[in-house]
Amino acid sequence: MVQIEINDVHKRFGQNEVLKGVSLQVQKGEIVAILGKSGSGKSTLLRCINALESVDRGNIAVEGVRVHQNMPKLREFRQEMGIVFQQYNLFPHLTVERNITLAPILTGKIRKGEARELALRTLERVGLRDKLKAYPINLSGGQQQRVAIARCLAMEPKIMLFDEVTSALDPELVGEVLKVMENMARQGMTMVLVTHEMGFAKNVATKVVFMHNGAIREQGTPAEIFNNPRTPELQNFLGNN
Repeated sequence: MVQIEINDVHKRFGQNEVLKGVSLQVQKGEIVAILGKSGSGKSTLLRCINALESVDRGNIAVEGVRVHQNMPKLREFRQEMGIVFQQYNLFPHLTVERNITLAPILTGKIRKGEARELALRTLERVGLRDKLKAYPINLSGGQQQRVAIARCLAMEPKIMLFDEVTSALDPELVGEVLKVMENMARQGMTMVLVTHEMGFAKNVATKVVFMHNGAIREQGTPAEIFNNPRTPELQNFLGNN
């Protein structure tokens, strides 16, 4: 089943054309790693999938529903698609439990009396069950990012988007976040991630996409992309990483 369909998407900011006719399909349960240099359009594409940015031409559909900023039930649509950014964006004045359960309570997904159990379940998935009452300032960067992932999981999304979620972390903290993502992949979550983590792309992704200068230049299995890069751009990119 095709869960995300991207067809000839163009996007510009002023005179800068950031996406130049991008087309991509994501099947249910696929783990799609998007690679490319900074400025190649990767993060913009992710934001367009979530309707955080509008597209100028072309279209994006998720489970057959066309995505745009004026779509009916936009709020409900976003609840079904978690997105995690480089910065954790946790509320510093709220405990981990409140950070995780605020959105499910406000949207009516759960009652207040169910909040603690939901928080514990999602924290269990990211290995932080003992941090229920902690505040973000008491957590390491890797722990904060794992709480940000738990916050998305609490909404029970069908799809998870990750935008360079390890790039702001110290190297010794990267592994703990990648481990959480690997577990999610094993559980069948559809995931699209912009990443520089080559090991994750090689060993966990089911599809690897290489973007260059606003366009997809190559896509295929990890073996195809890493063992047989066809374009000079991808060859140079892999040679420098």
